[in-house]
Amino acid sequence: MVTDLRAPVSTGRVSAAVAAAGVSSFALLYAPQAVLPQLAGAYGLDPGSASLTVGVATTALALAVLPLAALSEVVDRRKIIIWSVIGSAVLGLLLPLAPDYRVLLVMRVLQGVAIAGFPGVAAAYLADQVGAARLPAAVGAMIAGNSVGGMLGRLGAGFTAEPLGWHGALLVVAGVSAACAVFAAVTLPRTVRPAPAPARSGPAPDRGWIRRMAVPCAAGSLGMGAFVAVYNAAGFRLTAPPLDLAPAVASLVFLAYATGTVSSAAAGRLVDRLGRGPALVAALATTVAGTLLTLPDAVPVVAAGFAILTAGFFAAHTVASAWVAAEAPPRARGRAAGLYTLCYYLGSGAGGTAGTAVYGHAGWPALVALIAGWLLLALVTVLVTSRPPRGRRGSPARNPEATSAL
Repeated sequence: MVTDLRAPVSTGRVSAAVAAAGVSSFALLYAPQAVLPQLAGAYGLDPGSASLTVGVATTALALAVLPLAALSEVVDRRKIIIWSVIGSAVLGLLLPLAPDYRVLLVMRVLQGVAIAGFPGVAAAYLADQVGAARLPAAVGAMIAGNSVGGMLGRLGAGFTAEPLGWHGALLVVAGVSAACAVFAAVTLPRTVRPAPAPARSGPAPDRGWIRRMAVPCAAGSLGMGAFVAVYNAAGFRLTAPPLDLAPAVASLVFLAYATGTVSSAAAGRLVDRLGRGPALVAALATTVAGTLLTLPDAVPVVAAGFAILTAGFFAAHTVASAWVAAEAPPRARGRAAGLYTLCYYLGSGAGGTAGTAVYGHAGWPALVALIAGWLLLALVTVLVTSRPPRGRRGSPARNPEATSAL
């Protein structure tokens, strides 16, 4: 692989634009989660049927991300991101006008497909724009925006649902998302593609990049499954005895996403100090520790546990996502980012459903044991597969591009 020596664009500008796109996309994706009881009442649904409002969108996102990532290899990635955020925001503004629940679900499917254009190509776009050395910090800013969006979407809809109804709550979130989408569309720098490597004799180009995706994809999938499972069950845990919190107070658990915003932005610096393998191990271990802290029946300890596990998860997601973008050849970054996003959201769907079922049948300690097992499996996978080959005189062999990037 030829090291890209071009001058990168301003990291601050591109990071701000991509962060705004993340806020817009993930606020729209998760806002309906906060108004599921109102949707169930309005349409006469049971909780499981109402939850399809979230499920169909995330499933559509997962299924659409690989085709859109492949498209980004031949179409300007900046254009895909802009169409993604603008299209999903427009659908968000139209969502409260749905005449019935079936139409609402169809619109959510379309919105999930539209949103997929952002997570499917954003990391590859950043890798093209800022260069390898600045990639972890840029990806950290992107994921910080994602976490802010997820938090604002849930909290914004939750706090406005009572005075405005679910229609007004979703409209408020869509309005904020539309403003962020316009900002992103205006400020995103034009795509800078790495120049193709000149033809030369020598070893054949590396074609084993897909195999090297296994570790970060596994970590992202297992981590996201654990994270969604614990938050799916959080409301039940916090409002049930012995904690007995009021639903409005219990919803404040989503404020823990703020720690994810901070840790995402800091993860790049952690990689620079430790390397990507040790940084991912540290992030996963932090997530496990936070998960275990949710076991005691004491609200302050449980709140601290959610804050710590959220910080650890978003740091792990940042490292894994940047790992994928850096390992893939420049011309395959779109497919690599799509593969990671597919694994990530499949983990969300499968892990979230399985974890919530375990909680319903066996309680919180069983859920904690299950997700701690998933996280430890990811941690051990990183430890076993990320040992660098030994160079001369017993020193680790170094890959200058990989070590400078992550």
